Amino acid sequence: MKMNKTIALFLIFTLAMVSAGCGSTPAQTTPAPTQAAEATQAPTAAPEAAPAQTAIEEAPAEPAQGNTSLVVVFSCTGTTKGVAEKIAALTGAELVDLVPAQPYTAEDLNYNDRSTRATVEQNTPDARPEIASDISLDGVTTLYLGYPIWWGQAPRIMSTFVESHDFTGITVVPFCTSGGSGAGRTGEILGEQAGTGTFLTATRFSSGVSDNDLQSWIDSHK
Repeated sequence: MKMNKTIALFLIFTLAMVSAGCGSTPAQTTPAPTQAAEATQAPTAAPEAAPAQTAIEEAPAEPAQGNTSLVVVFSCTGTTKGVAEKIAALTGAELVDLVPAQPYTAEDLNYNDRSTRATVEQNTPDARPEIASDISLDGVTTLYLGYPIWWGQAPRIMSTFVESHDFTGITVVPFCTSGGSGAGRTGEILGEQAGTGTFLTATRFSSGVSDNDLQSWIDSHK
């Protein structure tokens, strides 16, 4: 009897231990948190800009050899200008217009009216019409000087031009056009008024002068 009581107590104790083992939940071990990633990534280095290309430095061009010839022309109707353009083309010279400060109108050039501007100027030896702008003769050694013939003379504005420049070292080759008058002594007179330089005898050309004739004339003055 006592033995049965002992066995019963042992079984009760054993059941109690088993129940305790089954009812308790083993504590879960929380793994240590891993180190959080950087909230922001390190900035990516901007790609290097391609180095600017260095322009290839070219050696400065040799200064063009300046043409020592120049064509200066005074022309109101375009007739003398046409001859001057041909001379410039044949010689390779620069062409410069001699422009009056007060342009001449068709009425100014009315040869049948003795009261017109051109007529009065030509009848006044001291008249010196003003030129609009200066013309440089720097470096020029040969000057082809063109003008029309007005009443047998060079227009007075040509006197203004030659008297306002130094022609030292320059050979002036005058040429002109006209409706019928010859060049006369216009070249020599302009030379006397200039007082410097070498002025040759003026040559009269028609408006339709050929390039061959002009070239022969140019060659004869070289």
